[in-house]
Amino acid sequence: MSATPQKNRASRRVLAAAAGLATVGALVAAMPAGAQDRHGHGHGHGHGHHKPGRTVDVQLLSFNDLHGNLEPPAGSAGSVTETQADGTTKAIPAGGIEYLASSLRTARKGHPYSITAAGGDMVGASPLLSGLFHDEPTIEALNGIDLDVTTVGNHEFDEGATELARLQNGGCHPVEGCYEKDKKFEGADFPYLAANVTNEKTGKPILKPYTVWKKKGVKIGFIGVTLEGTPNIVTANGVKGLEFHDEIETINKYAKELNRQGVKSIVALIHEGGAPASTSYNYDCDSSGAGDGISGPITDIAKGITPKVDALVTGHTHQAYVCTIPDPAGNPRMVTSASSFGKLYTDTTLTYDRRTKDIVRTSVKSSSSSNPTSANHIVSRDQPKANDMTALIARWNTLAAPIANKPQGYITADINGRGSTAPEKPLGDLIADAQLEGLAPADKGGAVVAFMNPGGIRADLVHKASGAEGDGVVTYGESFTVQPFTNMMNVVDLTGAQLVEALQQQVSGSNEASPKILQVSKGLTYTLDMTKTGAARVVTDTIKLNGEAIDPAKSYRVAMNEFLAGGGDGFAALGQGTNKLVGPSDLDLFNAYLAAHSTAAAPLAPPAADRITVIQ
Repeated sequence: MSATPQKNRASRRVLAAAAGLATVGALVAAMPAGAQDRHGHGHGHGHGHHKPGRTVDVQLLSFNDLHGNLEPPAGSAGSVTETQADGTTKAIPAGGIEYLASSLRTARKGHPYSITAAGGDMVGASPLLSGLFHDEPTIEALNGIDLDVTTVGNHEFDEGATELARLQNGGCHPVEGCYEKDKKFEGADFPYLAANVTNEKTGKPILKPYTVWKKKGVKIGFIGVTLEGTPNIVTANGVKGLEFHDEIETINKYAKELNRQGVKSIVALIHEGGAPASTSYNYDCDSSGAGDGISGPITDIAKGITPKVDALVTGHTHQAYVCTIPDPAGNPRMVTSASSFGKLYTDTTLTYDRRTKDIVRTSVKSSSSSNPTSANHIVSRDQPKANDMTALIARWNTLAAPIANKPQGYITADINGRGSTAPEKPLGDLIADAQLEGLAPADKGGAVVAFMNPGGIRADLVHKASGAEGDGVVTYGESFTVQPFTNMMNVVDLTGAQLVEALQQQVSGSNEASPKILQVSKGLTYTLDMTKTGAARVVTDTIKLNGEAIDPAKSYRVAMNEFLAGGGDGFAALGQGTNKLVGPSDLDLFNAYLAAHSTAAAPLAPPAADRITVIQ
């Protein structure tokens, strides 16, 4: 999902002192220039017996948008929706790397040909357990669960291409060094693919564009791309010196190249997705009722990708779906996504024809069977945990504990952010209020209003204790999980006309099909009429600041994070600010607000979320 990326964090710099870590040298990973593969091809999981024959079933296990969620995600962000036989829905707790490892290992049994692939955003916007250590724990965990290949997502660029190269190739952090004494970070033992991301100067992909999985004569190619619009949802520093290219053109180009090498079976890993008509993971995406199916960018992308590609593993939208979308030849082709945070995995059967070296795909979809076959499965928390993942979490938690467990504030109930489906989220109000309060004093910027982008809110504030801190206590680890990017705050001058334009950009232009509703500080109120289209959805004569209509000619001091101040997420109007003052980080302001407005005796209640009136 779109969100604001992270910078080197002051909080991390205190880690070495807090946890008594030895820092041993630093290594900046060199950018891989070409497509050399230092990794082996496939793990060959499973213990089944191959029967000689023309076809062989290859199991493709896939997931996406893990975002460093090694521990089970808390609150509503940690459940999946399941439709019951009677039509009602049920929320089922899911996710956590200990359970994902168990699920994948169980699924592989009896499948001698098994590949595990991912659709990007494995790291970035991660909870403190991974984010504090520049996501080294997540790469280590992915190595442990035998991931074979992943594409990059937009969040892989949060800390720039050099840091991404370090995650691939290994070496300790260039500033913070090694986190464990006498232990060097080894890097990913699976290839990160970035076919449509090239170095501006050389024109070459910054990482491998594709890889080929091989076992006993079976060859399957994987091409990996992120969304072309990555620069619009990542800070400028994260994508400096890089060019992002069209997803369809890139995949088609490399599919031809693979074909020339004799690789006829191809899977595209695409960090872009869609929105199914239902949020239930077991929704039949191919049902033909009115309003059924899937919408969003992936539908057009899928229709343009060459029939040489046999299946698409997608991501980015954090949705769950298993759909067939016709390829340009009119044949059905599987398009899958497994929600986010390791809550689901997709199990797809690819039938490989040894004679043609291609995947068998039926020309007409029948109601009884279609090739490939695919389904999403819940990563249930009532199965045994994978002991090696439990040990990994415990090891890194010990290092993080001095920072993670420090109380920041107190709440009376869950304050939903990521888990809220409403345009205005209670946690969004709280964050915007914290930013306004911290930057309102004249010497801090003189802000009169604050805006927060919804994609930057990465979790809920959950009342139930995550550890030994007690219910209702918000720890540093929990507040970090909500705002993991540690973006610096900006206060700028914007005219009233620019403010109105920014509100209109929430629901028009690049955000029309999928609105991005800014979270607003107290005092700003307006009506959003979603029965209209484009900019007209914002009812301009209802926009008021502290009860007064916005004056188009007047100048207002506006607080927002550096990502929005750079025009990110399609908010070009917010990028036009002048007289910029750089303030503290968003996380620092959030924690300061929690400390100032809550005590154990007087905890903070969830905001009413009544600033934006929505007409549906």
